[in-house]
Amino acid sequence: MTLISRRKFAASLLAGAAVAGCTPFVPEQAPDEVSQLANGIAALDPSIDPAEAFRAADISVNYPKQLREEYGVTDPPLIHNIKVNSGARPRGLCWQWADDLQARLEREDFQTVTMHRAIANAYSRLLIDHSTVIMSANGDTMNEGMVLDPWRYGGTLFWSPTLEDKKYEWVEREVVFAWKRERGLLKTKDPSSEVVPALS
Repeated sequence: MTLISRRKFAASLLAGAAVAGCTPFVPEQAPDEVSQLANGIAALDPSIDPAEAFRAADISVNYPKQLREEYGVTDPPLIHNIKVNSGARPRGLCWQWADDLQARLEREDFQTVTMHRAIANAYSRLLIDHSTVIMSANGDTMNEGMVLDPWRYGGTLFWSPTLEDKKYEWVEREVVFAWKRERGLLKTKDPSSEVVPALS
């Protein structure tokens, strides 16, 4: 590949990243990130056990760092997606981050918190679908929960109360899947990363 074609290729990747809402890497969390997230989870509802909130926060902050190593992440998320889709990396699509984080959290058998799955951008013509885990108190909806998104910064956890996430408007995964089934768009086991036509 010539220098000019390399530059064109890099420019096209950056343009694609901008369209898809890809965010560049961010620095590692401050040492008190686990405590801040634990306090945020505990504050969601008085019924949440603070010890469970701390355990959930510790896993949510630190397990994605392990996944980053296992996935071989060396690039911003959208470029890593290209590598996964081409077979150059084993995993690392957003729904895979969410699957793996959810599975790890569920091994803890929490009694006062529960996990939800959500998808954003499913109805957009321009943006790729994006999946995440949302944690809430038992019995609460995902909109009363905390977004735990390890994909957004490539293994450095993004977290925010669901309705305060300015980047994405989250929809329950099963609602999106039902919409795709009705339109014959459900082609894979987890279609979270498929681009589908906008809802008319």
